[in-house]
Amino acid sequence: MHISLPDARNDKLLVHVDGNLLPREEAKVSVFDSVVQGGDAVWEGLRVYDGRVFLLDAHLDRLMDSAKAMAFAGIPSRDEVCTALFDTLKANGMRDETHVRLTLTRGRKTTSGMDPRLNRFGCTLIVLAEWKKPVYAKSGIRLITASVRRNTPQCLDSKIHHNNLINNILAKVEANVAGVNDALMLDIHGFVSETNATNVFVVKRGILLTPHADSCLPGITRAQVLSLAKGARIHVNECNVSLSQVYNADEVFTTGTMGELSPVLEVDGRVIGQGAAGPLTVRLRDLYWERTKKDGTPLPW
Repeated sequence: MHISLPDARNDKLLVHVDGNLLPREEAKVSVFDSVVQGGDAVWEGLRVYDGRVFLLDAHLDRLMDSAKAMAFAGIPSRDEVCTALFDTLKANGMRDETHVRLTLTRGRKTTSGMDPRLNRFGCTLIVLAEWKKPVYAKSGIRLITASVRRNTPQCLDSKIHHNNLINNILAKVEANVAGVNDALMLDIHGFVSETNATNVFVVKRGILLTPHADSCLPGITRAQVLSLAKGARIHVNECNVSLSQVYNADEVFTTGTMGELSPVLEVDGRVIGQGAAGPLTVRLRDLYWERTKKDGTPLPW
């Protein structure tokens, strides 16, 4: 059965799996791999701009920190991950308009089961590079509030960038049913956490608000926006953000590697601000784009 891809160029992809570059249809992991057995893996999403991998060191830091927090054994070195990444990009001829998903699993097991002592083969590294522009329209996105709550650190620390994304997926299902782009997720106390895929910023009277990174991922794009705001002398407040503050905001935008900075036009049927990208959102988005044009780790080919 032929199914058209979002970008036809991805039909001939070569994917790095455990040291091998394989055609798209042959790129597979074992049924005994921990990512299959229990979603036992960590991951990163990176972007390539004009021959440079943006914020590579920050992503590698988080990948290694997450793997250590998960008590993985046989973690590949940073140099090994970089070599696999660069080899994959070169094999696919990718230097721009590229999104990369790095996945590091606990590896294969000797038999099925949860016990990490069954993992005797070391980690499995997957480098999936695709031709993929930012996934949201520049004009903006619409959200609903999900009934599914974001994990609390008491249950699963969001600072571990893990592959257990079922609550996010269930929130996305709610968004799909509602006919909107994504779902806003609250923490167990009812405060805004993030969307199912991105961090959230709120603008009110020129002040930039964003939730504490307790029940949300402390995103790398989020950190860039905080840095850019500081450099632009924009007042930032990391705090508890309620839904009513979102509804009454002058501007709302989301941040993430996959979608960069995206204006939010509507939440739960409430129009945000003027229903278009606001001036502070546009200013920060422009500053972010400027940074992507000059920063990053150059590809060695």
